[in-house]
Amino acid sequence: MPVTLVNPGGLPKIDAYRQVSVATGSKLVFIAGQVAWDADGATVGEGDLAAQVEQCYLNLNTALDEVGASFDDVAKLTVYVADWTPGKMPLLMEGITRAVAKLGVTPTPPATLLGVAALDVPEHLVEIEATAVID
Repeated sequence: MPVTLVNPGGLPKIDAYRQVSVATGSKLVFIAGQVAWDADGATVGEGDLAAQVEQCYLNLNTALDEVGASFDDVAKLTVYVADWTPGKMPLLMEGITRAVAKLGVTPTPPATLLGVAALDVPEHLVEIEATAVID
């Protein structure tokens, strides 16, 4: 596992992610932003942020698996949410919780959450991209 996650003293400890990742692997893996599409390109969970977050994580897992990586190798996540308001945080966390339970993982790499006006198509509520490091 070439990524070590750290919460430095002097920074807040946040359960959902760690503040720093230290990568020692030799290959960088950049995964395009994943939206709530199934394998056939149909949107999963239209109008349901939690369901779409879950599908994004499942799609990230598929992409990681394809290149011999796992969530343990993820050094950074970036989450884009359309029309973000802080009131959407419980739905975001619900989707993550459902995904990690389904996948049996605990992804806690550093993460950035960005509110955006819109995504690629109106029915997509969230997009998540990842950077991983593998040997």
